[in-house]
Amino acid sequence: MSPTDSERRRFGVLHGPNLQLLGTREPEVYGRATLDDVNGALRDLAAELGVDLDFFQSNHEGALVDWLVEATPRVNGFLVNAAGLTHTSVVLRDALVGVGHPFVEVHMSNTAAREPFRHRSLLADRAAGVVYGFGLESYLLGLRGLVARFRS
Repeated sequence: MSPTDSERRRFGVLHGPNLQLLGTREPEVYGRATLDDVNGALRDLAAELGVDLDFFQSNHEGALVDWLVEATPRVNGFLVNAAGLTHTSVVLRDALVGVGHPFVEVHMSNTAAREPFRHRSLLADRAAGVVYGFGLESYLLGLRGLVARFRS
């Protein structure tokens, strides 16, 4: 059963491969914020917005899909940084479309200003919105947009 309008909104935050390396992996591209920093900032914003969040990170495509399907009955939508899978995973795209919840795609780096293979997202055309290039703030902007979608 999906959460109803009378219940407090809950959103899933899906972090893809290598995001556990934030803060140390290519800080000139991704900044110095760690995954814990990202999740902490999201928790703070969620409290301010009056919503709840569930978090999941994996380096494995199947684990991401399994969590997405498992979380669907208890959440209203998803905030997704699929990392490198953004450009390659038809499986993740199909799962996001298949569960039927809106999602916002986020990226810390400006993918349009990077290598050509990063310019194409397999998720963007089905996303409620896409935010990229603002570091940790991309996540916060994405959450604000997702919450606003339910309040309008």
